[in-house]
Amino acid sequence: MPDAIAWEFWNVRGERAEVDHSAWQAFLDDYLVQGTDGINRVRYRAVDPAARSRLTGYIQAMAGTDPRTLTRAAQMAYWINLYNALTVNVVLDYPRKRSILRMGRKLLTFGPWDDVVATIAGQQVTLNDIEHRILRPLFRDPRVHFAVNCASVGCPNLAAHVYTAANLEAQLDAQEAAYLAHPRGLRQTDSGWVLSGIFEWYRVDFAADEAGLRAWLAARRPQLAGQLRDSRRPLSYDYDWQLNGAD
Repeated sequence: MPDAIAWEFWNVRGERAEVDHSAWQAFLDDYLVQGTDGINRVRYRAVDPAARSRLTGYIQAMAGTDPRTLTRAAQMAYWINLYNALTVNVVLDYPRKRSILRMGRKLLTFGPWDDVVATIAGQQVTLNDIEHRILRPLFRDPRVHFAVNCASVGCPNLAAHVYTAANLEAQLDAQEAAYLAHPRGLRQTDSGWVLSGIFEWYRVDFAADEAGLRAWLAARRPQLAGQLRDSRRPLSYDYDWQLNGAD
């Protein structure tokens, strides 16, 4: 996975806190399904041309907003919402694909993450740029891994509510807690612990080493702290790249 290397162009803070994410919220209200298994899925095949047009309009409106004029919290909310909306938009471009790994414009592509998906403040931006050059290095908050959604079953849920400057902290905490409480984020087996691949790919964002990662997890699942800290219970990693479609 890409390293977190800051794109300094975006490392500017403004004073505006309000951004209109209502069109993205309306899309979530209409097409996000919260499953009884704890996994949120999207009714991609039900999205009609009018709804697709509104989603595109939202993305264009966000591209026309310079996030450098926003407060830190509003910026983080902006980039998370935009990343998630852009990802849904990518999936809608590939209606017959069953995994985002098979989506993308390049030959023999491994997903769409290096495709240019927006031009913002004159800068061409990819999904990898948003996650690994903006969100991870500029905000340095590991909870971002539970907020951005890669349209896969193994991924933390696409949140039912948009992120805003006002709800950012509470929403990030809720997303983290929900994922760590779900088997695809963390589960115990007879042979040890199975963690989401996120903790393998981005361990540096959570801790310096495995012992640190165990301590990080134990602090958030205190009822399991003793077992999580026990190095005799090995860690392994798993991730389900199946599309999070509600078809």
